[in-house]
Amino acid sequence: MWSALPGGRLVPMATRICLSRGSSGSRAVGPVEAAIRAKLEQALSPEVLELRNESGGHAVPPGSETHFRVAVVSSRFEGMSLLQRHRLIHEVLSEELAAPVHALAIRAQTPAQWRENPHLGTSPPCLGGSKKTRGTPSP
Repeated sequence: MWSALPGGRLVPMATRICLSRGSSGSRAVGPVEAAIRAKLEQALSPEVLELRNESGGHAVPPGSETHFRVAVVSSRFEGMSLLQRHRLIHEVLSEELAAPVHALAIRAQTPAQWRENPHLGTSPPCLGGSKKTRGTPSP
């Protein structure tokens, strides 16, 4: 199994230290992230699995595991539509998505698609609050 380093270089996952790159840099992997990684590895045997906890960039308590971005590259996706790929990932992670994961950005690709653009990307900055409170003047 392979994983992408910054810059798109592929390395065997066995040689990679299991760290998360959140919005505030590297940190130890939490239990939710570890469960997500284990379930995706078991269900999809990915060639590349990039998982980023982006919770630190959102209006949640420090150390939260609520917002994730994932790139999964697997030959299992061959012949599947993007919707089918996302549904498969949602099925694999149904327990985590029921709670505590609030948001999951997914990039599900075949190995050939990943070779064309081997980057996970970033999420836009969090606006904070909710739609009900956003743009409402403070009392």
